[in-house]
Amino acid sequence: MIGHMRTILVVDDHAGFRTYATAFLAACGFRVVGEAADGRAALEASSQLRPDVILLDIQLPDIDGFEVARQVLAEPDRPTIILTSTRDAQDYGRRIEESGAAGFVTKARLTAVALREILG
Repeated sequence: MIGHMRTILVVDDHAGFRTYATAFLAACGFRVVGEAADGRAALEASSQLRPDVILLDIQLPDIDGFEVARQVLAEPDRPTIILTSTRDAQDYGRRIEESGAAGFVTKARLTAVALREILG
């Protein structure tokens, strides 16, 4: 159990991925406290729900994940952010490292091992 009942917010504009990620993360021991389909909803949900972790898609329809991460990480009691995308990390250059996120995993490689490596 990686999550040890840590709370998590799932942010992705694809409903199918949100459904998959929610089930997968629950099986890993997380308590999924909410979902958001775009950046504005992610900022609102993060503020209201105060999750321990946010699984955050980079490519969102309004505010990209990098900007969401920047705003969320400027708040007190900031969560751990794991960025995700269908694209590979090298497609984003140094932006992932500079985002303040704890790590990055492609959607295709979202596994318990990958989460353990990022979250410790």
